[in-house]
Amino acid sequence: MAHDIWTYRETAAHAAHLDLTGYRVEARDGFAGTVDTYEPTAGRGHVVVDTAPWIPGRRVIVPAGVVTAVDPGTERLRIGCTRQQIEEAPPFEPGPDHDRDDEQPHRMRLVDCYLAFFR
Repeated sequence: MAHDIWTYRETAAHAAHLDLTGYRVEARDGFAGTVDTYEPTAGRGHVVVDTAPWIPGRRVIVPAGVVTAVDPGTERLRIGCTRQQIEEAPPFEPGPDHDRDDEQPHRMRLVDCYLAFFR
C-alpha cells in the first residue's frame, strides 16, 4: 500500500491533536525554520514552514507524512528531509485567504517534490 503523504506517520500521529504553531522545525541536517500554520486533517495534513532567518521571506508546505517526530516538551518538529530539499521545495504562495493553498497544480508540484521520500 502506498503511503499518503498528507497523513502523519505513526511516529508523529499525535501531531494532528496539537497546536504546532511556533514549533521549531528540524531537518535531518539542522534548523529549517518554524511552523507558521498547519492543517491537521488526515488526507490534507501539512505544516507551513517559515524558513526565516535561514531563508528570509520564504515559506514552504511540508506534508504531514514527511514529519517523523514531534516533541511537545521542547516544541520541536522533526522532518525526514534535508535543508537543501526544503530550499528546493516549491514556495508556499497562498490564495486570497492567506491560510490555505488548495490549487491543484501547486499540490501536484508538492506531491512530485516530496513523494521521493517514500520510494
